[in-house]
Amino acid sequence: MDFQFNTDSSVMGTENVAERIETQLRERLARFADRLTRLEVHVVDENASRGGADDKKCTIEARPRGGAPVAVTATAGDVDSAARQAGAKLVSLLDSHFGKADRHPRG
Repeated sequence: MDFQFNTDSSVMGTENVAERIETQLRERLARFADRLTRLEVHVVDENASRGGADDKKCTIEARPRGGAPVAVTATAGDVDSAARQAGAKLVSLLDSHFGKADRHPRG
């Protein structure tokens, strides 16, 4: 599974943010690894230098092998929390997505 991390300039001040998020997501999504070709993570600070609560947004797009991409978004006060929340949403979405595919195989 390939991993791509994208961010705006206001987020990268955090030490090793891309590395931390990739490690966290690879662990959380390990059971889906053979069914996904790629993960794209987009992290932005919606308020940038203005500050504010819950202004970090993390969108994760997963590309299932042979299927259409699926995406989730979460916002939180810090990048790591936004990524954790988006990761939890993605696990739930993929459980549902692959569960339906397993119950109704294409013939």
